[in-house]
Amino acid sequence: MGKKIGLNEAAECLRKAKSVIITAHVSPDGDAIGSTLALCAYMRAAGKKADVVIDDKLPKNMAFLPGYDAILRPAYYKGSADLLVIIDTDTSRIEGVAEIAKGLPVLNIDHHISNNEMADYIFIEKRAAACEMVYEILTQLKADITLDIALPLYTGLATDTGFFKFSNTRSSTMRAAAALIDAGVQPNVVSEATEAKSEAIVRGQMAALQTMEVIAGGRVAGLFLGWELMQNIESTDGFIDMVRVIEGVDVAVLIKCVDENVCRVSMRSKGLDVSKVAGEFGGGGHIRAAGCTLKMALPEAKKEILEAIERALEA
Repeated sequence: MGKKIGLNEAAECLRKAKSVIITAHVSPDGDAIGSTLALCAYMRAAGKKADVVIDDKLPKNMAFLPGYDAILRPAYYKGSADLLVIIDTDTSRIEGVAEIAKGLPVLNIDHHISNNEMADYIFIEKRAAACEMVYEILTQLKADITLDIALPLYTGLATDTGFFKFSNTRSSTMRAAAALIDAGVQPNVVSEATEAKSEAIVRGQMAALQTMEVIAGGRVAGLFLGWELMQNIESTDGFIDMVRVIEGVDVAVLIKCVDENVCRVSMRSKGLDVSKVAGEFGGGGHIRAAGCTLKMALPEAKKEILEAIERALEA
């Protein structure tokens, strides 16, 4: 168990650091990528050595963000650092980055209530997105919010709030977004870039929808993507939203095989606390959005997750 810190102490950790590795969770989304890229841009502008290292494929719809092409996989990181900064997750979901950063002190910046609190310095706040927290830290550091910083931060805010329509949107979120727009962000550019889909992704969505099942009297809807099907799917970004919007559905679930015996699970809800369901399997997240990884084949993973969801609904 590490030391819980506040905004001032988190800012001071970064001020003191001379060289950092910045990482986020596997299956990185707009908030994970936006927050890490923005912090990296600030650290470099402050004359420090900084690299973003993420142990997973990156969604192509984030390629418009400055710094995207410089994000490394662990095997390609050859430098050294004096601090590991984990953003938008905890120590359990950074995979191979943990190995290259072994022995480093860890600063954890997260807005998830299920954080395992295993870092050395833990800054957790209830915010709409990790990008909102990074914005607050940079404001505390009196950073010059250039477009290279503002664009990734706004992207994370927008995507984690469903473009400001989800229940996690707060007045502080909108104030941060307004400041980032003042810094030069064009909201239409972000929405067009992040919503753009290749033909391959659209065809992947069509194939994924063929796996859809609705259970529990219409309260649960899911997509279940086996290993063979996943070989032909470029990205699953946004897939879960295709079933989340079904009338009467409280819980939407996406299970995808990333190996023949490893499945990643994403859940979204309108009422149920899915972070507790994810927690049963070593995962976590928000009350309304959570996930976990199961080291088992799809049929077993599907059975385990659906039974856990149904138990939670009955309770």
